[in-house]
Amino acid sequence: MLAATLQAPHELELCEKTKPHAGSGEVVLKVEANTLCGTDYRLFTGAKTAGVRYGVVPGHEFAGRIVDIGEGVDAIQPGLTLGQQATASIVVSCGRCQNCLHDREHLCSHLELFGYAIDGGLQEYLVVPRRAVMRGNLITTNQELSPKALCLAEPISCCLNALDHFQVKPGDVVAVLGAGPIGLLHAQLALACGARRVYVSNRSEGRRTVADRLGAVGVAPEELNPQVKAATAGAGADVVIVCIGAPELAQSALELAAIGGRVNFFAGFPKGSSAVMEPNLIHYKELQVTGGSNARRRDVKRAIALLESGAINVAEIVTHEFPLSRVAEAYEAMNQRVGVKIAVIPD
Repeated sequence: MLAATLQAPHELELCEKTKPHAGSGEVVLKVEANTLCGTDYRLFTGAKTAGVRYGVVPGHEFAGRIVDIGEGVDAIQPGLTLGQQATASIVVSCGRCQNCLHDREHLCSHLELFGYAIDGGLQEYLVVPRRAVMRGNLITTNQELSPKALCLAEPISCCLNALDHFQVKPGDVVAVLGAGPIGLLHAQLALACGARRVYVSNRSEGRRTVADRLGAVGVAPEELNPQVKAATAGAGADVVIVCIGAPELAQSALELAAIGGRVNFFAGFPKGSSAVMEPNLIHYKELQVTGGSNARRRDVKRAIALLESGAINVAEIVTHEFPLSRVAEAYEAMNQRVGVKIAVIPD
């Protein structure tokens, strides 16, 4: 079978591997699609190395079908059948550390991630290892979804985890900084929560147009603060979601937030980043400042339910595709910001 492996920074190699069979407690998926995200490119360049095992098959946003079920799986996860559509919650947690015991399995002290240490979706067949099956990481759909839609369960689940921290309420004015795939998903979720208006800032006119089509208001970065203040009688945004890993946006986010507002730093920042912020903005405006990283198994299930309900516009997010045999071109297209999100489809 064809697979892409990350041998070292900037060394993504296509190779032939033996088609896997399910061992005891394992499940094999036939991969139908894998979408790429900015984190994949950071892994490729070496900008992100934590938890990465070189030689790994990258790809953590994947969709597939069960083609082989190992001995003993039925005792672990009853009801799985061949041909069933499935994905995985990518954080394989230990279930024993303090974070796991306090409902933070996504921040497990001993976690392993699909596409980082466990072979991910940029291959024709994927093994869900026994430890992942034991932890309930294999998640099936209730209704048939397009493979590209199911791939979005992973990024949406991360958005939902963050959303639990800042909770968009009906009537809120929301500002999303960044119109990449994550920013556009956050915009859709905010609208689904009943936000009165969602502003999405980006330098790209094309991305702003996508935000408009999704029901948000696409604005240039320099126009965001004036437009939000004009729409709120000078109060500011109830929620500000930072979806670009640019440290200089930290101060802008605090300035944009209304008194009692919620600011979420969703994007990952370059290692060692620092930002100059006025702490008095947090103090006097009584701001709630939160982060958001990874997702729990239940978040993936919530994401699938949203996709099954039709609440997420997939076509505006997954705009381009490449065959697995041209995965290097897919990575370069992502680097050049072609479209919004790229899917890689096994040949």
